[in-house]
Amino acid sequence: MIAFNELDAAKNSDGLIPVIVQDDRTLQVLMLGYMNREAYEKSVAEGRVTFFSRTKQRLWTKGETSGNFLDIVSIAADCDKDTLLIRAIPHGPTCHTGAKSCFSDVSAGEDTEGFIRYLQSVIQQRHQDMPEGSYTTRLFTKGVNKIAQKVGEEAVETVIEAVAQHREDFIYEASDLIYHLLVLLEANGCSIADLEKELAKRHK
Repeated sequence: MIAFNELDAAKNSDGLIPVIVQDDRTLQVLMLGYMNREAYEKSVAEGRVTFFSRTKQRLWTKGETSGNFLDIVSIAADCDKDTLLIRAIPHGPTCHTGAKSCFSDVSAGEDTEGFIRYLQSVIQQRHQDMPEGSYTTRLFTKGVNKIAQKVGEEAVETVIEAVAQHREDFIYEASDLIYHLLVLLEANGCSIADLEKELAKRHK
């Protein structure tokens, strides 16, 4: 992990480094804050995001009053080493408005950005824990053949609704298809990232 003295805080008159926080599961940008050396080192030591508040002139750990902490997954500096990108797991909403992100508009229906990746993380956790009573657990228990069969069934139903031009039913069936495909990917040790790599390779 990069040390604070490797960062170029000197470019900013107040000696603070801008920090962009991104949801590690959905890739949604959550918020922007600032860190000084003390805030950065506290964040690294505790594994939770701590900022320096420019208004209160003190350190504040995100979630210290709400419980909506940001658990750090990774920290990276930009090419100029004057801005940080922290990928984190949020515990609850990040924005004080109750939205997941300070850049989302709940009223405009924008708070579901990246949900498919979040769903993938839930499916991966189900596969690891195999909780009783979970439909996902039952699919994993039945094995790849059964999961693949469900993907085929949902694909056919999706095609039927697409041809019939029933928009709402098409979205419903396509959502079922995506869910079961995510389960099949996990059962085969694959992920959305593998699909992205393959599609990017074809795009060149």
